[in-house]
Amino acid sequence: MYSARVGSARTYKARRVFRPYTYLAPTIALLAVLMVYPIFTVIRYSLYDNVIMKRNPIFVGFQNYATVLTDPTFGVSVYNTLFFTVFSVVFHLILGLLFALLLNSRAVPPFFKGLFRVVYIMPWMFTATIVAIIWRLLLDPSGVVNFFLGGIGLTKGTTEWLSSSSTALAAVTFINIWAGYPFYMVSILAGLQGIPNDLYEAATIDGAGERQKLLHVTLPQLVPIIVSIAMLDFIWTMQVLALVWMATGGGPVHATEMLGTYTYKLAFSSMKLSIASASAVIVLALSLGIAVFYVKQQKVRE
Repeated sequence: MYSARVGSARTYKARRVFRPYTYLAPTIALLAVLMVYPIFTVIRYSLYDNVIMKRNPIFVGFQNYATVLTDPTFGVSVYNTLFFTVFSVVFHLILGLLFALLLNSRAVPPFFKGLFRVVYIMPWMFTATIVAIIWRLLLDPSGVVNFFLGGIGLTKGTTEWLSSSSTALAAVTFINIWAGYPFYMVSILAGLQGIPNDLYEAATIDGAGERQKLLHVTLPQLVPIIVSIAMLDFIWTMQVLALVWMATGGGPVHATEMLGTYTYKLAFSSMKLSIASASAVIVLALSLGIAVFYVKQQKVRE
């Protein structure tokens, strides 16, 4: 009798321990099929000689990684990706903060706040394909941008923004900045509305002006949110593909070649799938490094 009770108690405890995992099992299985297995497959492909294209690929170890790291185009793509990512994140933050402060200001009437919310968040509603098509038309030599800049005398009105190697990278970066700042604006606006009014009242009593309140109350309260969204934005922007591919295709002459377009071309234009897999693993490693930093920041915040 005693042993039966002990056995039933152990069974009950085991059920309590494993019951949560039964609810998570479908999600875990889905992640394993859609994420874990493909990642390990790509890692395995990167260690062989041109898989899929050969019936019996040969194990070559880290030779594909050496090929990628010594490729001059890869170096260009790393520089372009860093330029594109850093400037995008910085200006996303600046614009998002400015617009969030405007929408949170009591000096703006409610009607205009509602109107500005709609206007400012519109870029976030478009897909990367739509954004690329819109700006290709706007930045065309005979488009609206050249017409406007030529009308006020800033340019000759015939600049080929996306077709010139001297302006293409800056133009694509500008497009991404325009498309991505609403994410910051919405996140920072939510953070602003969560700051207690008591802090501002205490600052007012101490004689602080609006500038002092911004520097010593608002920004310190927003630091955890800013760090979190900046890290996420850095990871997302570093892996960009669709926007650049639709806008310039990585050209002209690798002027806008990113890690994403470089890997895509290796896989589907040159059909060098093993080298493309090695490039993808390198990008994954860089992203994981930033993700680990992001998780640590989240733990510190908690």
